[in-house]
Amino acid sequence: MTTNTRSQALSRSHYEATAPEVIAQFQSDPKAGLSSTQVSQNQQRYGLNELTVKPGKPAWLRFLLQFNQALLYILIVAGAIKAFLGSWTNAAVIWGVTIINAIIGFVQESKAEGAIAALAKAVTTEATVIRNGQKQRIPSQELVPGDLVLLASGDKVPADLRLITTRNLQIDESALTGESVPVEKLTEPLQPQTPLAERQNMAYAGSFVTFGQGSGIVVATANETEVGKISRSLDQQTDLSTPLTRKFAKFSHTLLYIILALAALTLAVGVGQGQSLAEMFEAAVALAVSAIPEGLPAVVTVTLAIGVNRMARRHAIVRKLPAVETLGSATVICSDKTGTLTENQMTVQAIYAGDQTYSVSGTGYSPDGEIADSTGAIVRVTNARALQECLTAGLACNDSHLEEENDRWLVIGDPTEGALITAANKAGFHLAHISQSLPRIDSIPFESQFQYMATLHDTATEHIIYVKGSVEAILKRCEHTIEKHPLDRQHIEQQVETMAQEGLRVLAFAKKTVSKSQSSIDHHDLDSGLIFLGLQGMIDPPRSEVIAAVQSCQSAGIQVKMITGDHITTAKAIAQRIGLQNAGHATAIDGQQLERMDDRELSQVVENSVVFARVAPAQKFRLVEALQSKGEIVAMTGDGVNDAPALRKADIGIAMGGAGTDVAREAADMLLTDDNFASIEAAVEEGRTVYQNLKKAIAFILPVNGGESMTILISALFARALPILSLQVLWLNMVNSIAMTVPLAFEPKTERVMQHPPRNPREPLLSKTLIYRILVISVFNWILIFGMFEWVRQSTGNLELARTMAIQALVAGRIVYLLSISQLGKTIMAKLRGKQPISFGDTRAILYGIAGAVMLQIVFSQWSVMNTLFKTAPLNLTQWLICLLPAVPMIPVALLANRIDPFD
Repeated sequence: MTTNTRSQALSRSHYEATAPEVIAQFQSDPKAGLSSTQVSQNQQRYGLNELTVKPGKPAWLRFLLQFNQALLYILIVAGAIKAFLGSWTNAAVIWGVTIINAIIGFVQESKAEGAIAALAKAVTTEATVIRNGQKQRIPSQELVPGDLVLLASGDKVPADLRLITTRNLQIDESALTGESVPVEKLTEPLQPQTPLAERQNMAYAGSFVTFGQGSGIVVATANETEVGKISRSLDQQTDLSTPLTRKFAKFSHTLLYIILALAALTLAVGVGQGQSLAEMFEAAVALAVSAIPEGLPAVVTVTLAIGVNRMARRHAIVRKLPAVETLGSATVICSDKTGTLTENQMTVQAIYAGDQTYSVSGTGYSPDGEIADSTGAIVRVTNARALQECLTAGLACNDSHLEEENDRWLVIGDPTEGALITAANKAGFHLAHISQSLPRIDSIPFESQFQYMATLHDTATEHIIYVKGSVEAILKRCEHTIEKHPLDRQHIEQQVETMAQEGLRVLAFAKKTVSKSQSSIDHHDLDSGLIFLGLQGMIDPPRSEVIAAVQSCQSAGIQVKMITGDHITTAKAIAQRIGLQNAGHATAIDGQQLERMDDRELSQVVENSVVFARVAPAQKFRLVEALQSKGEIVAMTGDGVNDAPALRKADIGIAMGGAGTDVAREAADMLLTDDNFASIEAAVEEGRTVYQNLKKAIAFILPVNGGESMTILISALFARALPILSLQVLWLNMVNSIAMTVPLAFEPKTERVMQHPPRNPREPLLSKTLIYRILVISVFNWILIFGMFEWVRQSTGNLELARTMAIQALVAGRIVYLLSISQLGKTIMAKLRGKQPISFGDTRAILYGIAGAVMLQIVFSQWSVMNTLFKTAPLNLTQWLICLLPAVPMIPVALLANRIDPFD
């Protein structure tokens, strides 16, 4: 434990201690604060109130680390061998590919370095303190433990505080705890193990004061704050590791060993048979170059980059290339509730008044919506006196107001009061009218010990007191309803229970008439004689698109789990509304239960539960970790500071680009620009398409390497002339392969892409069926190259002509194979069967790729410069036609390969 940690810790947590105990610990004064001497000493002892992290790696080192990949080792060594042999141009091309890949990776991953800087901004503000008995305004960086901080509505909490005084203080902690409603603050000590979201006597750095006033003693600054702890956990999670990168690394290492073994075998056998060392060294180099898919890293990068662009058009910005594929393989999506699944705007949805129930349409603070009765008929509020009075009470007994900004309605003040204003607006009542017709004379602010707020208003003939508060506080003060009926408390409590079961937060409303001579009100005025007006039930509702999006994800075999800091009842209600359920109901666990579980117990329950409520940041991290331990590929969505560690830990973190905090955005791998959970469905679709296109690219490139390697290996072992030279192999692997493979990255999605379950996370990059496909096509390519070379060599005795025709025959066969695995080929086959007209659409990239490859091959054999450089020979028309013949047997071979390993 560091010195700072020891210094800032009590024998028990600060929220458990009394305010005088905390004040005594820091040797502060509840009225005068710290002295200048104490401030100076504490600044030396604790340092500035700003986040500090371990120094990052220098840019040059981070760039060099991009080369720390097995496949790039192969390319670097191949380039070095070519340079050693004097082929500097070829070496430069190979090294150029490795450098381009390194630059792209460096640029993409450097963006993650902004996460800690964003956290620093989260706690940078100004603070009002009392020092030496004087009120001062200072930068938050200068705060020290023991400082006496004053809080008022609109302030940003500058450090972690133990509150010592409160006056109607309410703080929005949603970015830290996930709690959708501002928390009312108290000063009394709390029980041990109280969850973070329920520590009412604490104010945490980065949260906002929405109402009231208070003061507190600074108990933690900088990295010791709750936000600082998140900073440290982010700092410990810096490497991006996804299923694709892990599989690609494993594939690269395996390929490296195979290539080295085959090259060594070729050299040893050839020399053992009495062939010259120089000839066998050339053969070994040719074999190594033929086996290395030099174009594969570039093709993978291009395919992922195209996936990034496609996702951007569908409101998903990807910050790290491998994350494109990862989302497509996701098996679980862990979603935050507030602001992600829900609107993050409290909304009145049910009203009970005059023994009638009403529903309210619309969401958020927009005035769009209507009030309907139990039959669904739209209500004219002026004809329903009790409803009118209930709405008027919610509007009059209110200290907040709404503002429209950029076509979005925002509440200035308490979100609960904003919901009441919006409900009244939907009925045609507005604050401006109430202010004129019922001017306020006096008020009693909400206080926790009374659980209500009251306002006194003037009318032409009398004064009216409007009261709103908890059902318990209001009902015990009411005698009858507005229709003069005796109050049926049991019936009203049943209505409250019905609303609560739907996850609604219920407020009760009442009024009382007093004489016009009364100009102020006190609590004793409300002890009895209130007239019950009604109930209003509100909730932070789910986004309208979320239900369909969740259903789509579930139909694609993806589990969706809600992880939130909100109350378990509210979380379960939202989960049931959006269709999150297991065995017919939303299985829920709260943070206190999680705290008592060890890792083994947690891994057992995490799969079967769909709702995790009252969850602390560290617990979110544990949940993601537990799911990953079960072999799940986890996508985590969120928008608050509290989500950042889990976003970083998840296989892919998804943050809200608009409403999300800077911390969440910088920690995530992907941002949703429209803050819409439904966009995740589109991103999953694109991610699956990217992986499918990557498989096509691998299935297209590797058979050429396989055919080339088999040809060179067999020729070298049997001491025959090489049918293809290392320089020609480099042309096929770098130029021809890239020209024909890159168009596969533009392939559109198939119709069945979202009808398959997620891929098995343990499935290797090269599945058994894909390996069989590669072997079948590799053998055919070997027969094609070797057969054409031997036939032409024996017919003409011209080695250069034989090699040129073998290469051109291989390319002709590749064109047919490319069509067989592409959507264009399927379109053509459908046309031939009379099923549909040809529509090239998004498949035109394949046509361009084939045309480009044909032009390059013409240049390869017909241009004298290329003949000299690559030792090729020009072909006449007859020879060109002969080279096209092997494309015919490729058709049944390709169809066989598609049956073994179909792409759909």
